[in-house]
Amino acid sequence: MHSAIGFIGLGIMGEGMAACLVNEGIAGTEATPLILWNRTQSKCEQFKARFDGKNVQIVIMDTAKEVIESCSIIYSMLSTPEASKAVFEGEQGVLAGVSEGKAIVDCATLAEEDMQRMNEAVVKAGGRFLEAPVSGSKVPAATGTLIFLCAGSKELFDEIVDSGLKAMGKASHFFSTEVGYGTRAKLVINSLMGTMVAAVGEGLALSESVGLDPTKMIEVIGQGAIQSPVYGLKGPKMIVKDHAPNFPLKHAHKDMALACDMAKRAGAEYSVMEKAEELFRAAREDMDLNVADEDFSAVFEKIHKDSTSDFSKNRMKKE
Repeated sequence: MHSAIGFIGLGIMGEGMAACLVNEGIAGTEATPLILWNRTQSKCEQFKARFDGKNVQIVIMDTAKEVIESCSIIYSMLSTPEASKAVFEGEQGVLAGVSEGKAIVDCATLAEEDMQRMNEAVVKAGGRFLEAPVSGSKVPAATGTLIFLCAGSKELFDEIVDSGLKAMGKASHFFSTEVGYGTRAKLVINSLMGTMVAAVGEGLALSESVGLDPTKMIEVIGQGAIQSPVYGLKGPKMIVKDHAPNFPLKHAHKDMALACDMAKRAGAEYSVMEKAEELFRAAREDMDLNVADEDFSAVFEKIHKDSTSDFSKNRMKKE
């Protein structure tokens, strides 16, 4: 079954990504079945049920190790550094299954040193490793429009850029054969995105507090030089308190904190983004708001909670 393709992690992102591999015919065929494992096995069963009656070949394994042993190329998308470490290093984990010729493509957002440690372990065991964190959230994952930010094995990148990566993304960038550069790029992107959401949140809260129609202000923002898809997508949802998670706030904050650490090590001035990270941290830790698992747009609720305008006070009373 070594021609099979493996996928580990069917969370908010992984489910859509794995589905794209099936829908594009990259995996799930007789020749190239899709081999799955998730910490909660019921998610694998639910995923497989989506393709009932469609002659899609999906096999669910009991351990991550079995996925690695059964496949030549394996994609992994786990939500947190803790989950990635546990699944990678566990007795029945990823590394336990790596041997000569195995190819691991890790799409999580981790600390640079975590990716480097994983790469060293895989290469030492005879495998190839590609660091491939993604820019994009739930909808791009489901629609195959992610952006892959890669480093590591150029050979592996060239092997999958027009197959697996193309099925799951709209663009793929290779930064370096040195693992860590993909993570650096991802942290810059996500810290900038978080800062933008914090900024538009403050702008909209100010608009509401001085009597301006926030919907009209979103329209104006979209017509000028500062227009952004982030503002257009998140703004309308923020003002109606729709924070259904596409990218959970706790994960956004994790990336922003990692970016701040990276900036300190690099000696880069980063005060604006550090302030945004502090705001996200405060929102994540606010037990009364309880928005850590909501979309990162829910930082807007913390902005209003910390404001003293009549509008903000009245808005919070309606919670």
